[in-house]
Amino acid sequence: MKYIFLALISICLLLSGCQTEMKPSNTKKKTELVISAAASLQDALKEIEASFHKQHPHVTLTNNFGSSGALKQQIAQGAKADLFFSAAEEPFDELVQSGDIDQDYIKDAIQNELVLIVPKDGSSSIKSFQDVQHIKGKIALGTPESVPAGTYGKELFTKLNIWDQVKKNAVYAKDVRQVLSYVETGNVDAGVVYKTDALVSKKVKIAAEANSDMHSPVIYPVGIVKGTKHLTEAKVFFQFLQSDKAKSIFKKYGFQVS
Repeated sequence: MKYIFLALISICLLLSGCQTEMKPSNTKKKTELVISAAASLQDALKEIEASFHKQHPHVTLTNNFGSSGALKQQIAQGAKADLFFSAAEEPFDELVQSGDIDQDYIKDAIQNELVLIVPKDGSSSIKSFQDVQHIKGKIALGTPESVPAGTYGKELFTKLNIWDQVKKNAVYAKDVRQVLSYVETGNVDAGVVYKTDALVSKKVKIAAEANSDMHSPVIYPVGIVKGTKHLTEAKVFFQFLQSDKAKSIFKKYGFQVS
C-alpha cells in the first residue's frame, strides 16, 4: 500500500506540473504611452491608434490634446509625455534645442492648410480673408502666442495689412477646436482653423482657403520625448505613424503627407 500511495502522489505531481506548463504566458508587459498632440490631430490620431492597438494590444495610448504652445510648456516643465506631435515647428524645435526631444527620433510627418470658416446655416457675406476687416460681429482664432493656427492667422492678416482692424473684433481661443466650436454655435461670425478641422464638422463651411505664401508652412513634426521610460514601445508607435496605414488615415482626414 505504501508504494501504491507514493505512486499516486507522483502521478498527481506530474499532472499538476503539466497543467502549469499548459497555461499561456503573457510575455509582453502592459505599457501606457502618453501622446501630447495638437488639438487638430484628434480625429486622425484616434483612428490611427485604434489600428495600432490591434497590432500591439499590450500598448495603451493615452492622449493629451491641446495647443502646441501649451503642450510644449507642459513637457518643458516635466509633465508626463512619451511623444510630442506638434502643429508647428517653432514649439517643437524649442524642445529639441532644450534637450527635451530625442534628436534620434524626429520626423516632419504631415502638413495642413489654413482656412476661414463661417456657420453653414446662414447667409454670411464673408467670402475671403480680406472681407474679415469689414466684419460687424466677431472672428475667432487661436491665441497667436500659443496656438499655431492663431500665429498663422495673424501672419496672414498682417500680410494683408488688416491685422489692426481684425484684432479689434477678435475672440481668442485656447486651440483650433475651440475656434471651431465658437463658429458651430454661432457665437462668432467667422473663424480661422485648419482645413482638417473644417472637414470634420457638418455645421461650418469653408469661406476661403489661404494661399501658402501668405503664412509660414503648416508643418507637423513628431518626436519621442527624451527620458521616456518606454523607449521601445515609443519607437514602435513612432514608426507606425510613418507607415502606409497611418498615411492613408491622415490623407482621409485632409492632411498632406510627404
